Amino acid sequence: MSRTRSERDIISGIRAQLPGDGGRVLKGIGDDCAVLRQDGELLQVLTVDTLMEGVHFDLGWHPAQLLGRKAAAVNLSDIAAMGATPSFALLSLGVPASLPPALLDGFMAGFLAALAEAQVVLVGGDTVQSGGQLMLSITVGGEVAKDQVCYRAGAQDGDLIWVSGSLGEAAAGLALCKDGKDVDDPAWQQLLKAHLDPEAELLLGPILAASGYVHAMMDLSDGLATDLAHLCAASGVGAEVVAEQLPLSSLLRAAAVRYQCAALDWALRGGEDYRLLFTAPEEATLALEALVNKELGRDIYCVGRIVEGDGVTLCDGSQRLDISYQGYDHFAPDLVAHQG
Repeated sequence: MSRTRSERDIISGIRAQLPGDGGRVLKGIGDDCAVLRQDGELLQVLTVDTLMEGVHFDLGWHPAQLLGRKAAAVNLSDIAAMGATPSFALLSLGVPASLPPALLDGFMAGFLAALAEAQVVLVGGDTVQSGGQLMLSITVGGEVAKDQVCYRAGAQDGDLIWVSGSLGEAAAGLALCKDGKDVDDPAWQQLLKAHLDPEAELLLGPILAASGYVHAMMDLSDGLATDLAHLCAASGVGAEVVAEQLPLSSLLRAAAVRYQCAALDWALRGGEDYRLLFTAPEEATLALEALVNKELGRDIYCVGRIVEGDGVTLCDGSQRLDISYQGYDHFAPDLVAHQG
């Protein structure tokens, strides 16, 4: 009986068939964005994401306008993770004949509003009729200075591992949406927003990249357990994450009690946080924290350390557990459980 191929297996198979890049491509498959040479001191970055109804969103409870905003945010987050500034977007739509026009209008209003806030221009795309489900595919391009681009590769033994905000809240928001109860309760709006209307770290990404302190960076879309494993694989290192250092909000913990889930699991495996994950040398800690506080008036959170070897280990009290790639995978058998 054959094993179901993982998302990593499929991507590796595609990469193995690629011809040479002709010299213009600095970074192709394997990072948050492709990075291309262009004239002058700036590099071009490009990213694309596809969202499928029934896999990434449910129109039964995801408001169309917020879906438009989220579709933009997931791509803008990739741009931020490279330390870049976005500038243009392309949108491809697979639209079922049964889709109410008002829903598509709402989606476009939210999508265009999110692009405008990021000073991004929609320059083209494609529209086709789908077989029954709404499909969204967005490409975003931007630019970054040659000496400031950040890659997943570059983490060094001894680096501290940082995240830019609370983890797991999008997963908790998804649980609330699926439950359908108390979604209008003001007490839960922070979690619902984390899932329905996330914000890309467009200000923080370039600040970190320009600081000179960051060795490696990516965004958190598939959960810390998987995304940190990707960063480690690209850098040829391992990582140790300390459970008690993970930034878990009191609201996340309350939702975990409500749904009899482990807040730690949401933080490690839930995905769709769209925070930045990055590494920097320990001696840069005070300067890095002071810089982010000065520029944005907020905190960043150290969650572990880069070590020799490979894989990601969770240190939870006396337990040491391998959590490599235990986040979201499009081709995992329990895909439906991650819908959102």
